[in-house]
Amino acid sequence: MDRKSWFYGLLTVVVLACGCSEKTNKAQADKKIVNLERNIVKSQSNVVKLETSMGNIVIELNEQAAPVTVKNFLEYLTEGFYDGTIFHRVIPGFMIQGGGFTNKLVRKETRDPIINEARGGLSNERGSLAMARTNDPDSATSQFFINHTDNEFLNYVNSDQAGYAVFGKVTEGMDVVDTIASVKTSTQKGMDDVPVEPVIIISAKVVPE
Repeated sequence: MDRKSWFYGLLTVVVLACGCSEKTNKAQADKKIVNLERNIVKSQSNVVKLETSMGNIVIELNEQAAPVTVKNFLEYLTEGFYDGTIFHRVIPGFMIQGGGFTNKLVRKETRDPIINEARGGLSNERGSLAMARTNDPDSATSQFFINHTDNEFLNYVNSDQAGYAVFGKVTEGMDVVDTIASVKTSTQKGMDDVPVEPVIIISAKVVPE
């Protein structure tokens, strides 16, 4: 259920409790609900900044298209989970992936996986932010990737080609993404495409409105 539906549902309860025939009470209820909605929307920005060892990347999250994914990402972010993690998989002309390992290539423990929201209507185009996962469509936890080029083949097609859920887009710092994508990589601890010099996410924070 989206925010608007929730607020309208709450408004209905308020109006029924007060009596639909009383226009004054309804007007007051409308005003209270509008104010409540305004306060809640303002309390959470959907713009985040990744401060990396190679520069800053600003991303706007799309809660309407991927509400579960955005909520999950913000929960990890606000608890400081991403601070000190690295972009551990870098493939130029494809994507840069991070959000799961320390600079010692130690995997961080995560919460339970979330559902795949690849059907949200957003495309894996250059600069888009998407969730990484295993072959199981509903296996995404904390890891994400930024598309370095248009990767439409990663979009949802059907249940057999479930796609990768896009939930945001880089609004500032694509030059930083390009720089990260150009670093030298190697195989380390059995993992391919790992930057030789760690690309660290120093901090990941919500940008206040």
